[in-house]
This record gives sequence, structure tokens and C-alpha cells, in this order.
Amino acid sequence: MDTALVPFRVEVPDSELADLTRRLAATRWPDAETVDDWSQGMPLAYAKDLAEYWANVYDWRATEARLNAIPQFKTEIDGVGIHFLHARSPHPNAKPLLLTHGWPGSVAEFLDVIEPLTNPPDPADAFHVVAPSLPGYGFSDKPTGTGWTLERIAQSFVTLMGRAGYDRFYAHGNDWGSFITGILGHIAPDHVEAIHLVMPFASAPEAEVQLTQEDYKGLGALKEFAAKESAYAAVMNTKPQSLAYGLTDSPVGQLGWAGEKYWSWSDHDGDAEKIISRDRILDMVSVCWFTATAASSGRLYWESYNKSPLTQVDVPTGFSVFPADARMPKAWAEHRFTDLRYWREMPSGGHFPALENPAVLVEELRTFFRLVRP
Repeated sequence: MDTALVPFRVEVPDSELADLTRRLAATRWPDAETVDDWSQGMPLAYAKDLAEYWANVYDWRATEARLNAIPQFKTEIDGVGIHFLHARSPHPNAKPLLLTHGWPGSVAEFLDVIEPLTNPPDPADAFHVVAPSLPGYGFSDKPTGTGWTLERIAQSFVTLMGRAGYDRFYAHGNDWGSFITGILGHIAPDHVEAIHLVMPFASAPEAEVQLTQEDYKGLGALKEFAAKESAYAAVMNTKPQSLAYGLTDSPVGQLGWAGEKYWSWSDHDGDAEKIISRDRILDMVSVCWFTATAASSGRLYWESYNKSPLTQVDVPTGFSVFPADARMPKAWAEHRFTDLRYWREMPSGGHFPALENPAVLVEELRTFFRLVRP
């Protein structure tokens, strides 16, 4: 098996940029929604405005340059080339930190947190950052067979970190990254020293536990999310390939499907672009589009649906819980994560902290990992 780390650069051909512009101009638009809000999905007027901006104003080459300013590599694990960013700190005592994204994200999600994590004001807070693209996402290869479950991805990341030179490391994750990072804490406690998560997923323990008013409020919000916001997961859990034909052929299809989540899952007063700029939204959608990963990224849902138990995690764990994100009660988390060292209820924020307020996420990571640094 080839264990080499092969240097990598993001280089989207000019022909792909021209094709994007052509496809955007040729969009066959649907009729408008029949409501005056986002309850039926991304409104037509907003989609047209964002598509026009994507075609005529947005600068992919600027984002490409930001990605290429960070050392990148690919390495083959179980027959799949895994892409990752590897930003080493100038500080010799920096600790390695694995950052894992989710859907509809990519490593571009972390562009605003890597520099402050690797080169902080206090060298004692420094990290060497490794941020992989999930298999089937972004610049990683697309698995051609089944079996790339969350557990297999977690094990592949242990291998990846070893090849990057780190036998022991910290880990942080969001969305799928939270699940994968929790699994890492379960399967690799000899390698994973501590984990930080922003989505406290845990099942109700068999023994009755006391829940607070905030816990009941969070469970109510989760029930509402399941009723009104989970259609995307139901489709990808069951028929990701059927969905992917439209998303792979139409950039506006990809924009409507994935881009809508940056409005629905962020914490804002009605104007999501005050929280996540349209350029950053288009960074995320553009990575999906240029890599044609609608099918392969969606298959992670199919691979994982009802297949990944929430196993006990004994390594030191910290949570930063954002009010506009999905959450479980702290008492449930304490049952699953037996060494829960840090739990902070944040005053604001949603599902995408690295995009919504990267400075807050950086400070949360520093604060938690200070508790476990030697």
C-alpha cells in the first residue's frame, strides 16, 4: 500500500469556470414560492440574486489562492485518496489538532480559524492543524464501493494523523465531524487525547435523569427540526443517487440544496449574510460544484443511516453548545461522555461556528484544550 503524502494544489481549470458561468446563465428557473419566507426553501428572488453574484462578482480564484497558501496533501488509505490541509505552527510546543467538517461543508469552512490556531498571541495555545476532506467530499477521492461508514472514516483519520507525524492528538468536529470525532474518542483513546464538539449527540440513558427547563426547550427545538428541517437527510439517507443528477448538472440546483442550509441553520435576525457573507456561502457551494461531489457526499448519509451507535466515550471531552444548533440535554451527554470537562452554553450562534464567528470558535478551542494540556 502506498503510504506517501503527495503535495496537492487546488487548480480548477478556466474551462470549468466558463462552464459554470454558462450554466448559470442558462438556468431554467422554477415558479416562485407561495409564501413570503423560507419555509418552502430558498426563495426564488434570493436564488436569482445569488446566482447572478456567483456568475459575475464572486472570485473563486481568490478562494483557491487562500486554500493553496496552506500546505495540502493527499494520501491513499484503503484505496481512497484522502486530501488534507496541514498547517504547522511556528511554535515548537504546539499540539496537533484534527479538525473535521460535515455536510454541506468542506475544509474551506476552516479558512478563517487556521491562522489564529497555529499562530496565537500566547504560544501556549498553539496547534499544528490537520483538516481532512471527508472521503467523497471536496478534494478527497470518491469511494467506488460501499462500506465507508463513520467508523471507517474515523479509523482512516487515525492512520492519516500517524502519516502526518502525530501519534497523539486533539480533535474537534462539527456536524458529521462531531460524530466522527466522538467515534475517534471511542476507538482510539491511545491516540486521541481529548475532543471538542459543538453538537452534543447522545441518547437518553436507561436510568432516569433530571432535565432542566433549557433541556426541555432544546428537545422541543430538536422535535421541530425533525418535523420541518430534516427532509434533506431523508432523501440522502435513502436515495442520494437520484438527487445527485440534478445537483451535478445544475449549479443553481446545488446552490438551492446546500446553500439554503447556511440560512436555515445559522443564527440571524432574517438576514443570514450579516452572519455568513455571500462570498463564504459561495466558497462552500463552489467546492461542492467544482468537485462534483453531490452523489458521493450524500452517500455518507446512506452509509450511516441507523448504522452508527452512539458508543461510550471516555477521553476528556468539551462542548460549546450554540443556541441555534441541534442539541441534546447535558445529562444525556454526561452519560455518554464519561469525562466531560467542559460544557458552555453560548449566547449566540448556530450550526456553522467556523463560518458564523470564527473568533468565538477559536477562543472556545483554546479555552477547552487549556484544561487538558500538560
